[in-house]
This record gives sequence, C-alpha cells and structure tokens, in this order.
Amino acid sequence: MIVIDEIQRQPGLFEILRGVIDEHRSNPSAARRFLLLGSASLDLLKQASETLAGRISYVEMGPVSAQEWNDRDDGETRALWLRGGFPNSLLAANDEDSLRRRRDFIRSYLERDVPMFAPRMPAETLVRLWTMLAHQQGAIVNQHRLATSLAVSGPTIARYVDLLCDLLLVRRLRPWSGNTGKRLIRSPRLFIRDSGLVHALLELQSLHDVLGHPVAGHSFEGFAIENLISAAGDARVATFFRGESGAEADLVLERGGRVEYVIEIKNSTSPQVSRGFHAACEVLKPKGRYFVHAGSENWSMSHGVTAVSLRAMMDELAV
Repeated sequence: MIVIDEIQRQPGLFEILRGVIDEHRSNPSAARRFLLLGSASLDLLKQASETLAGRISYVEMGPVSAQEWNDRDDGETRALWLRGGFPNSLLAANDEDSLRRRRDFIRSYLERDVPMFAPRMPAETLVRLWTMLAHQQGAIVNQHRLATSLAVSGPTIARYVDLLCDLLLVRRLRPWSGNTGKRLIRSPRLFIRDSGLVHALLELQSLHDVLGHPVAGHSFEGFAIENLISAAGDARVATFFRGESGAEADLVLERGGRVEYVIEIKNSTSPQVSRGFHAACEVLKPKGRYFVHAGSENWSMSHGVTAVSLRAMMDELAV
C-alpha cells in the first residue's frame, strides 16, 4: 500500500496514477495499491481526479466521533464536545494546550490551504466570516447581513461559504422540502463542523467558559448533528424542518424518500418537548421520534417521543 497525503497539492499526480493503475489492472493482487488523502471535499477532489474515473472510490473521514470515543464516560464526551475531534486537540495535556493547537490549526489553514484553493480570497476576511459563523452557529443563512457586516457583495459571501463547505469546515444543512402544501423555510442552516473550532474562534478555553456563553446550546446542537449524520451513513439524507407556523425539528433523516427519524436536540439533562416539535412530527410522520439530550439516561416521553443520550441515538442509527 502506497499512501499519498495532501493529494490536492499535486493534481498532476492523478494522470500519472492513472497510467500506473491501468498497467496493473489485470492483476487482482495489485488492486487498492494507493491510499490518497486530502483535506478537501469529495466534490473538489473529484474535479481534480477526473482522469481516475472508474478507478477510485471515495470515503469522507471526519474528526473523532462520540462513537469512536465510546470507551470513555460521559464527562469525557463533554471533553470531546469542548475540544472537538481533531486528535492533537482532543488528546492535549490540558485545555490550554488544546486551545493553542486549535488556534494554530486555524492560522495554518488560512495561510496554507485557503490560498491554494482561492488565491485571491483575503485570509483576514475569511477568518472574520468564520468567527461570525461561530457566533451564529446553526443560524438560518442571511447572506445579505453577512455581506453587509464584511463590506463585500452577496456573490462574494456565497463564494466564501462555498469554499468553507468544500474544505469540510462548514456544513450547509438544507431544509426539508417535501410536498406538504404548507409554507416552509427554504434557506439552509450553517454549522461549523467541529465544535472545538467553534470554541477556539470564540476564545472559549474551558467547559465552564462554553457553558457560560450564549453559543453553548447551538454549539451542542451542532456537535450532536455532526455525530448523528456520521452515524446515519450515506444511505440517509439529513435535513432540518421549519415551518412558518412554528413547527420545527433540528434534524430529519430520510431513507428512500421516507422520513425515518425526526430528532430534537437540547443541551439539557431534563429536556421538555416543544409544541413545535410535535407539530413537525405530525407533518413528517416519521418512524421514530427522538429527543437527544446531554445526559446518559434514556426514557419514554409523551406522544411517542423517546429521550436518549447522544451515543444511544448513534447506536440506533448504526443498526
């Protein structure tokens, strides 16, 4: 096995690899000889690797998930939320060192990777946008407001957000758009995908700092959504639901065109189900209704809703 890291830095290698692969395609033992690693989205890498069509398969690997951290107790799961899933940050000796490593990652990404994909994009403006998104974690996108705050045009903001999504730093969670005859919110929500980066951009070093900040609830929601999407796998489509009448659900998971799960998420150990969530379930008619909370216990709630821990919900999705 030959491992090539940061493949996006040398797109010319794809053509060379095509010749090497074709030369040995008749030999089954030579299959899967190359492992190509890159810090960009699959769509971006596919554009660069058109010459390998039919010769390559793709796997998206995120940071360490709560399932991969499942030998730890619930306090350690909170540490995963605080520090995020990048190994150097997660395994740092203390919270101060962890925050320093995430600061270094942000700086190196802006100075090294962003200019490679977008040479005319000012790093200073991009980090301001990134920080604004951290303050508004999970918010409905308002490109005009973002553009006004950064003194740039709407199309420029769209390009900046697209780049952050392509670099797997931001998730664009789209709204559920089934045909119900009801008026629904059509704009996506934006989440910084790693909770540790959210906290680093806001200079929140300890769990105490996070819990005392207004972003705490939205940060936990983004952390849970990222983990649940990872556990749900490629066969399920993830969206959120929000109607103008107040019906809403944080996460909707569909498979084969049918809604399987409707999930509400709260950073609380004693959650209360809202009327909006019940209303969303009445519209979506899912197989399962779940309330993911910050504790470790599971119990039944009213109207067929089950309260579960994050890891229990991930186990349910992994079946």
